[in-house]
Amino acid sequence: MKLDILAMAPHPDDIELGCGGTLAKAVANGKKVGIVDLTQGELGTRGTAEIRMQEADAAAKILGVHARENLKMRDGFFQNNEENQLKIVEVIRKYQPEILIASALEDRHPDHGRGAQLIKQAAFLSGLKRIDTGQEAWRPKKVFHLIQWRSLKPDFVVDISGYLDTKVEACLAYKSQFYDPNSDEPETAISSKSFKDSITYRASEYGRLIFKDMGEGFMSESLLGVDNLEVFL
Repeated sequence: MKLDILAMAPHPDDIELGCGGTLAKAVANGKKVGIVDLTQGELGTRGTAEIRMQEADAAAKILGVHARENLKMRDGFFQNNEENQLKIVEVIRKYQPEILIASALEDRHPDHGRGAQLIKQAAFLSGLKRIDTGQEAWRPKKVFHLIQWRSLKPDFVVDISGYLDTKVEACLAYKSQFYDPNSDEPETAISSKSFKDSITYRASEYGRLIFKDMGEGFMSESLLGVDNLEVFL
């Protein structure tokens, strides 16, 4: 299945937190969208790998994405090496996305920045036809990076007004990870009510920057070109 947008990040729930509204909006606009998680999040303090896989499936249904895979790299220990680059090359060539969304370039969790570099480099390698995976070489037109924990300056903001509820619902499908006053599991940085509320106020803040109700910010290491100024009218 050829996708318009493929979003890829280290842990189940990273994509929902960083760009769930953007993906839900793209699906509603008729685009083909997929998610690939690098790891099962098995080192997480709360829940288990099995539970998180079930939650990821539930979140994918809420967002309406057309495909979701897990590459089962080692949570916390995956490396930006040839083996993992080739795994990502294969999945990029499989789905041939026009746009690839990767994890944050820097973040609180070291997997996120390391994952961003791994994904970005694999996206370039995927376009080299002499790397033989038995597939057609393919390089996405653009690689963008979502913003998650740290308040990084976005290069552009997507208006997700009308899609915040879907984003929040997809995030909260990860019941083992986020705020649950009845849970007996240890508290973590993302299990507090404050973090749950931050999903909304972060979207509100990005929306404010573009004079919209809600938004999601993205970073790009390449310049964004437009045909003419009419795209801003």
